[in-house]
Amino acid sequence: MDAAEYKHVVLGLIFLKYISDAFEERHAQLETERAQGADPEDPDEYRRDAIFWVPPEARWPHLKAQAKQPGIGQLVDDAMAGIERDNPALKGVLPKDYARPALDKARLGQLIDLISNIKVGDEASRAKDVLGRVYEYFLSQFAGAEGKKGGEFYTPRCVVKLLVEMIEPYHGRVYDPCCGSSGMFVQSVEFIRAHSNGNGNGGRARADISIYGQESNYTTWRLAQMNLAIRGIDGQIAQGDTFHSDRFPDLKADFILANPPFNISDWGGERLRDDPRWRYGTPPPGNANFGWVQHMVHHLAPAGVAGFVLANGSMSSNQSGEGEIRKALVEADLVDCMIALPGQLSYSTQIPACLWFLRRDKSRLPSPAGRGAGSEGSASRAATDRRGQVLFIDARKLGRMADRTHRELTDADIARIAGTYHLWRGETHVNPEDVDGRSAYEDIPGYCKSAELEDIRKHGHVLTPGRYVGAVAQEDDGEPFADKMQRLTAQLREQQAEAAMLDAVIAANLRELGYGG
Repeated sequence: MDAAEYKHVVLGLIFLKYISDAFEERHAQLETERAQGADPEDPDEYRRDAIFWVPPEARWPHLKAQAKQPGIGQLVDDAMAGIERDNPALKGVLPKDYARPALDKARLGQLIDLISNIKVGDEASRAKDVLGRVYEYFLSQFAGAEGKKGGEFYTPRCVVKLLVEMIEPYHGRVYDPCCGSSGMFVQSVEFIRAHSNGNGNGGRARADISIYGQESNYTTWRLAQMNLAIRGIDGQIAQGDTFHSDRFPDLKADFILANPPFNISDWGGERLRDDPRWRYGTPPPGNANFGWVQHMVHHLAPAGVAGFVLANGSMSSNQSGEGEIRKALVEADLVDCMIALPGQLSYSTQIPACLWFLRRDKSRLPSPAGRGAGSEGSASRAATDRRGQVLFIDARKLGRMADRTHRELTDADIARIAGTYHLWRGETHVNPEDVDGRSAYEDIPGYCKSAELEDIRKHGHVLTPGRYVGAVAQEDDGEPFADKMQRLTAQLREQQAEAAMLDAVIAANLRELGYGG
């Protein structure tokens, strides 16, 4: 069984174990309260506490007791069907193909025994989001095992975290038009909880955001639903082709986060030539990159901000009208920030990637209510008017190797990049330790540059950060210029003399071999 198939077997069982753990804990509590009128077999006793009701045939102890039986596959299928039947929010989400002949039932029983030893759904584990972490670990590991195919449903955590830390989706409508396994939404809610008490230690404030997502792949859509459900996150996740069957046509989002597939050519663009979303130019039928960009602009609220991943080519391509679309976006003053990322971050492609940030109103911040639950007020978020300017950040040299083939941005890297952006925006909540001791924005050669639109016009509306940030400044070594030139000149003459001597030796050897010419 390859990773792509095994993934659904494992993740389905993990989901089942999680909701069963939560149920069993509540069930035991209700047993102790029978004298006060509690009924452990009343589904409403669970639903009022946002715990899924688990019917008897789906409870983990029942499955564990039957794990060695040849019919365990059918029992798991029945368990999944029972949970969907009694919890309409999960209808059509859970896998129900454990009874298929190709699935080794002995190994399935072993897997159930293995998962039985992991306590992940009780209150203490839920408070630490243990299963969320386990789930994300499996998603990332399967993405790595599946290579390009796996990367379609998984965006590396560090990239998602950077996007979220940049646009800070505290409250409002959050939209991902190609949501994969819902990683953007999970990270957004984690961000709000972490900042809710001001010290980033995982506060439990309720997320004040509405979630809208769309995913074309049915299997991935199910992963997205389960990923949100195990964290208790409500969201509207639709299944369908975003370009040809937009499930949220009237949505205007305050925050858009996305990692659309790069450079797809079979997106049916030739059938959408007159689409009203192409306000800045019709995207070429052979590449959907600027179709995604304009789809997101179309759904952006008047004070909204979008952050998304695209291939590096989107910053400089002039093929098939892409340069004209990019020029129109720049001249409309929608481009807020561009970040060049290090290579090897993605599981799905080796194509170098960048981050785009678009903002409709660059004169103010999109979150006037301030950070989190209010411990950091609006006074800390005064904005600098950045109309007519774009921030370029070259982060290609940041990050560390997570394994032999994949790089990741560290928390310090993310804090530095996001902090630089927030200082540029004029926000004052940035920790100076995160941004090289700075308390106000300034250009740093080789790393960041705030460019005027006129500068961008001179570069033909190319948005590659390397063109703007320049070279890293070299430290003065203290050696006087005249002395250095004298030393280097002498070194050059020594090397020239040595090269002449080596040429003579080579020529002599060739003559001895009869190739003296």
